[in-house]
Amino acid sequence: MSVGTCLFVALAAGAARAHEVGLSRGVYTPAGRDIVAEVTLARGELRDLAPELDRDGDGALADAELAEGTGVLQARLGAGVELLADGQACVGALERAALTEEDGARVVLRHVCPAPPRVVTLRLPVLAALAFGHRHLGQFVGPDGQVFADVVLHRGAPEASVELPAGGEPVAPPAPPVGAYFRLGVEHILIGVDHLVFLLGLVVVGGRLRSLLAVITAFTLGHSLSLALATLGVWTPDAGFVEPAIALSIAYVGAENFLVADAAGRWRLTLPFGFVHGFGFAGVLAEIGVPQDAVGAALLLFNLGVEAGQLLVLLVVLPLLAWLGGRAWYRRVRGPRWISAAIVVAGLYWFVERTLLAG
Repeated sequence: MSVGTCLFVALAAGAARAHEVGLSRGVYTPAGRDIVAEVTLARGELRDLAPELDRDGDGALADAELAEGTGVLQARLGAGVELLADGQACVGALERAALTEEDGARVVLRHVCPAPPRVVTLRLPVLAALAFGHRHLGQFVGPDGQVFADVVLHRGAPEASVELPAGGEPVAPPAPPVGAYFRLGVEHILIGVDHLVFLLGLVVVGGRLRSLLAVITAFTLGHSLSLALATLGVWTPDAGFVEPAIALSIAYVGAENFLVADAAGRWRLTLPFGFVHGFGFAGVLAEIGVPQDAVGAALLLFNLGVEAGQLLVLLVVLPLLAWLGGRAWYRRVRGPRWISAAIVVAGLYWFVERTLLAG
């Protein structure tokens, strides 16, 4: 199998998860000693979490399979969603599970606490069994249906505490500590397949180290500017434009590789394209949330984390490309052209996925 074919298979396998962190939603309703938890996640993630549910092995879930798999659901999700009332564990039990529209599944759990809580702590051990970058968007809702707190949990921060309102203004949970934003930036670039494929497209043609550094520096400047504009609320374009534009930038770079000899002068291209990619980073940062009293520090650390992640990848990719460039068989099969062709296909696939298939 050629280098280009291997890369194409790898890109195809990761295409559906590119620039997606994996999302689930939870609605938590305290009422007296009870807390009802409604957790909604993609059917594919539920199937990966509990493959025994797919009893007929057809790769899809049915309502009947959920109804017959209550024991499995209790063991996987019931035990993976923990609630504490003022530090004391609440006992959770599965109430029902059903499929929802748009390829989702909803699982309803009821937790009974020792006493009506003042502070509720949500812990999600189940995150350890989901995709590395999975984000859980939780809402705490009062009996009147009004949301009084939002939380975002992930593998690096699987727990949050919320103070229930007592007739006054609801108390919102704090954002992650400022020091966590560097790690979050590193995590995001490492799971952001589309950004990494774009970087690969920039450097696969080779060139002098000075030219490659100029390309990466321009990309960094571009996305740092747009990330700051979006996070500070100056300008945030619609994601319906940003995500397809990122996909097209990937396809364009792959196609341009057939027309350029190396990376010399390519920084002029990566500066505006980096500006577009930065809004993609900003979308993830908006989901995580930013502490209002330390916006600048969180933004800087997240951006530094993204850069550190990029450098880690390039420290592996550039020596590998240099080694391949010295191999006669790689030059003979025109390895960079095969890789560039795979990059074009990946970019076009993501474009179609984010436009025609987005609805």
